[in-house]
Amino acid sequence: MNTLKLHKLGIDIGSTTVKIAILDEQNTLVFSDYERHFANIRETLTDLLHKAYEKLGQIQLCPMITGSGGLTLAKHLDVPFVQEVIAVSTALQDAAPQTDVAIELGGEDAKIIYFEGGNVEQRMNGICAGGTGSFIDQMASLIQTDASGLNEYAKNYKAIYPIAARCGVFAKTDIQPLINEGATREDLSASIFQAVVNQTISGLACGKPIRGHVAFLGGPLHFLSELKEAFIRTLKLDEEHTIVPENSHLFAAIGSALNYKEENQISLEDLLGKLKGEIHMEFEVERMDPLFADQAAYDEFTARHNGACVKKGDISTYSGNCYLGIDAGSTTTKVALVAEDGTLLYSFYSSNNGSPLATSIIAIKEIYAQLPADAHIVSSCSTGYGEALVKAALMLDEGEVETVAHYTAAAFFDPKVDCILDIGGQDMKCIKIKNNTVDSVQLNEACSSGCGSFIETFAKSLNYSVQDFAKEALFAKNPIDLGTRCTVFMNSKVKQAQKEGASVADISAGLAYSVIKNALFKVIKLSDPTELGQNIVVQGGTFYNDAVLRSFETISGCKAIRPDIAGIMGAFGAALIARDRYEGKQTTMLSIEQINDLKFETKLARCGGCTNNCLLTINKFSGNRQYITGNRCEKGIGKEKNKEQIPNLF
Repeated sequence: MNTLKLHKLGIDIGSTTVKIAILDEQNTLVFSDYERHFANIRETLTDLLHKAYEKLGQIQLCPMITGSGGLTLAKHLDVPFVQEVIAVSTALQDAAPQTDVAIELGGEDAKIIYFEGGNVEQRMNGICAGGTGSFIDQMASLIQTDASGLNEYAKNYKAIYPIAARCGVFAKTDIQPLINEGATREDLSASIFQAVVNQTISGLACGKPIRGHVAFLGGPLHFLSELKEAFIRTLKLDEEHTIVPENSHLFAAIGSALNYKEENQISLEDLLGKLKGEIHMEFEVERMDPLFADQAAYDEFTARHNGACVKKGDISTYSGNCYLGIDAGSTTTKVALVAEDGTLLYSFYSSNNGSPLATSIIAIKEIYAQLPADAHIVSSCSTGYGEALVKAALMLDEGEVETVAHYTAAAFFDPKVDCILDIGGQDMKCIKIKNNTVDSVQLNEACSSGCGSFIETFAKSLNYSVQDFAKEALFAKNPIDLGTRCTVFMNSKVKQAQKEGASVADISAGLAYSVIKNALFKVIKLSDPTELGQNIVVQGGTFYNDAVLRSFETISGCKAIRPDIAGIMGAFGAALIARDRYEGKQTTMLSIEQINDLKFETKLARCGGCTNNCLLTINKFSGNRQYITGNRCEKGIGKEKNKEQIPNLF
């Protein structure tokens, strides 16, 4: 006869975490814990149950599973499954029966549950993870912190900026210019939390009032006090109508335990034994051909691409004229210094940490520290997002639009180039060339599913570096077919594939295929890949990923040229432009002494010149120079005749 006391075990397998709660016979919580699962759900659950065993010893359990990732595992373990909304409702009925509305945020899930006279209505996000924990993590990384760091910053905010929360990509588009324009981390953090609030209320409630007693549940609302405060502030809740349960992040697990079925009993030891068994499941998500059949195929591929190399020179032994190119991007800054014959003497690639100008100056100081006395920078050119700012600050000789700089660099490797595909972290460009001139340009507008951040986000969610994640893809046996959908929409497919036992390699290879499918069929909108061109040069940091390059060649049916400097082609092209346009005149670029002494400050101000009230970014430099952006008419650019109209700025 079994004399072990009966406990109830609730298991909540969410999109990003596994949570367990064990209740005793009096429904007192005697053990709880949670961990991120990084797609290894079974291993994570095993670890948590081992911790419970160490604390509680051998106990008899009535287990119950809930959560978005729990159904398949429940079937395998022969453990009952309960719907999440029922689990949460049960826990609330037990802890806070007065609740009228519950707002629950998870890693990739968001829910609003209405309790109306015995009826329960749930509204949740379907295929978008905007405004959830994963969204907050992505936004935190943009300002070089984590979710708890955002929370600390938000405690001291002074202003809220409008930021889209429908998707991380749209939000990045809003946040990056604010970072570059000098917005404080405090204000950005509070703005990110407010965006989550707006997304939850507008996207899920859809106009249905949130009133009465409101409970806040889920990890983000449990651990991020300022996010919770933003909800309370927006919903105008007083203390009486704000419900914050003690273990709000574990409510689904506690609720599932409360829904236990006494006839389903198992010892903790036996449950751990079941978890050790292999799980074999049929594929529901379609699979694709491997990127490389074997090592020999990969060796042939790398040998072919190793041929597109620029000649490198030693800057410290060079003498003569040299030419500087700076590509000031929205997130990264690239710098190249070339010799008369195009030899690359120096290259630089770095995150700009919110200031492309400061990052450019770091690179220039590095150059001058190595440049011999008989080598001279005689011409310079900037390009990219911060082209005008860098040119104005450093008084460079030339400034050129990105497309021309990229074409100049591509033509250096293949004079017959007729198509350039450039995939960066958040942007993608397809530049068509006709008669040695840029004929057309296509850009992604508000979607990064064909870009590097798409892969980076998934790599981080699986606890991999981007480089290691890319290597995993090369010899994947069954790449998953993710189609041509938005990054966020793919999460459900990736989750399903994980439940079917897809390896990290299969996911990585599937994402590499998907990046290219999105770029070709969703952004460029090709009906036939042969429309791209005959002589294709691929560039941008994303193409350093061999899996992405192989996917491109497989899908397009062409053999592209990938320069060994694919990530700095804009800067290299700008340096070549500086060389080609040099006419022997004295350079206007500041000397290294002037650059060392250069001081600059950035501030935001409203222009009062007209009813537009444009938010201007004013960059002031040593020597009474300034550069102003953000104006939608000429009144805000600081011309002498307009100064009297906007005296508050100068």
